[in-house]
Amino acid sequence: MDCASTLSICSHPKPTANSSFSTGGYVLLRRRLFFSPSLQYVSSGRRRLKFQTFAIKNASASSGRSGRARKVYTESQSEAAPSTSFPVKEIASSVLPVGSFIVVTFVMWKLVEKLMMPKKSKAPVQEKKPTEGVKWSFAAGTNLLPNFGAKIERESKLRLNDFSKELRSFSIVDMSGRNFGDEGLFFLAESLAYNQVAEEVNFAANGITAEGIKAFDGILQSNISLKVLNLSGNSIGDEGAKVLCDILVDNSGIQKLQLNSTNIGDEGAKAIAELLKKNSTLRTLELNNNLIDYSGFSGLAEALLENKSLNSLYLNGNYGGALGASALAKGLEGNKALRELFLHGNSIGDEGVRALITGLSLHKAGKLTALDIGNNMITSKGAFHVAEYVKKSKSLLWLNVYMNDIKDEGAEKIADALKENRSITNIDLGGNDIHAKGITAIAEVLKDNTVITALELGYNPMGPDGARALSEVLKFHGNIKTLMLGWCKIGAKGAEFIADTLKYNNTITTLDLRANGLSDEGAKSLARSLKVVNEALVSLDLGFNEIRDEGAFSISQALKANEDVRLTSLNLASNFLTKLGQSALTDARDHVYEMNEKELSIGF
Repeated sequence: MDCASTLSICSHPKPTANSSFSTGGYVLLRRRLFFSPSLQYVSSGRRRLKFQTFAIKNASASSGRSGRARKVYTESQSEAAPSTSFPVKEIASSVLPVGSFIVVTFVMWKLVEKLMMPKKSKAPVQEKKPTEGVKWSFAAGTNLLPNFGAKIERESKLRLNDFSKELRSFSIVDMSGRNFGDEGLFFLAESLAYNQVAEEVNFAANGITAEGIKAFDGILQSNISLKVLNLSGNSIGDEGAKVLCDILVDNSGIQKLQLNSTNIGDEGAKAIAELLKKNSTLRTLELNNNLIDYSGFSGLAEALLENKSLNSLYLNGNYGGALGASALAKGLEGNKALRELFLHGNSIGDEGVRALITGLSLHKAGKLTALDIGNNMITSKGAFHVAEYVKKSKSLLWLNVYMNDIKDEGAEKIADALKENRSITNIDLGGNDIHAKGITAIAEVLKDNTVITALELGYNPMGPDGARALSEVLKFHGNIKTLMLGWCKIGAKGAEFIADTLKYNNTITTLDLRANGLSDEGAKSLARSLKVVNEALVSLDLGFNEIRDEGAFSISQALKANEDVRLTSLNLASNFLTKLGQSALTDARDHVYEMNEKELSIGF
């Protein structure tokens, strides 16, 4: 009866109330019965042992139920095998207990596995964000795999905690290029609220948007110790500019605001203009490389009529044009506070510069000290207006006309004006297509003018003749300390003139001769001058000059021969030096240090 009960549970072909196996199990069993002939050789003794060990008894079943089980077994055997021969019965009685063992073992293993393996916790949807990418990066260019997102976020938060401590303790905090984004700014702004020490904070290039600017609400109104705020390189746009201006209206601490390359357009510029009308503490405003057009320039011009505190206005790299310059000139006429105006790269042209100079000339009681009108498509016609302003100005110290097109005619006009001016110390006329004729006119000015100390003439094709004109004057005249002559096509012959000047001149401390085609001959000429005791020259730039080892050997020997070398910086980068030339220069550097205990930096 025990065996019969076991077989009725394991091999019933149809799902019934008394069956514990599915039809699929029955099909598998049938396959084993009829397609495994090796089972026919199992002995009856082992079969009885298996039945005693794995027989499943139904102790609670009634006798009637047991009889029904035997009946089912008989019927199933008749359905499963058309033949009731003895070998089939032997196979069935041998295989079924083995199948029971396999099934029970599999179920028990799954149960153990489920109990032993730790359950994976289901994180909320919002906690999966760290795996989508790095939220805060603290090194420019950091780019890690998303799988490390959670770890990086933890480290980023720890780093932000460190930064927040810096905000509470240091007077100057530079967090530029950290890419901590809006969320990071909200975190750090809280520390800034408690800080009464930080005077300069740099948040440039951090992926901050207009939404992040809202973090300053309530912070900048209460913090009066902060003097400089740099938000350059963050795409805050017009909307961010408006939010920031609404916050800064009640701020009485910030004196310098830097918003360069922030995608601010005309609407943002107008919002800033409204701020300037009400704010009386801001001294420097930087709006370089934005999208400000004529309309924005007009708004700023109106603000200048009312503002009494702004000293420096930077509008380089915008789109003011001639109309923007004309509008700005109207604001300058009634402004007495502005001292520095930077309009580099606004395409104002000759008409724009004429209007601008008119406004500056009527700048009553104003004392402009710095004017940048470089890269503005100004020709010799516009240079005439610049020269007129130079003649009259008694306060201008720095004038930049770099990268225009004034040519020799414009250079001559400015040279005539410089003869009357005694205030300008730094003038930049580089990149204006000035040849030897124009350079000669400028050189003549230096005979009597000892006020100019820095002269930029680079990117002008003056040639050897222009170099000679300068050399003849600078040997014994002028007070030039910084002379920039890069990309001037002076060649080896021009280098010979400049080298002759260095033998006598005692004012030039910085000399730039890059990309002049000096070659080894020019290097040898300069080397002969370096042997002479020169108490002034400390920096010499000879990069991009096609100098080879022969020229490098000459310079190295000159440095070794001079017992009192004043030179501290020598640049020979981008030439044709091999390891031999480099080794010679290195030996010369070491020799200078051993003899004079002076550090000489040589680049190659």
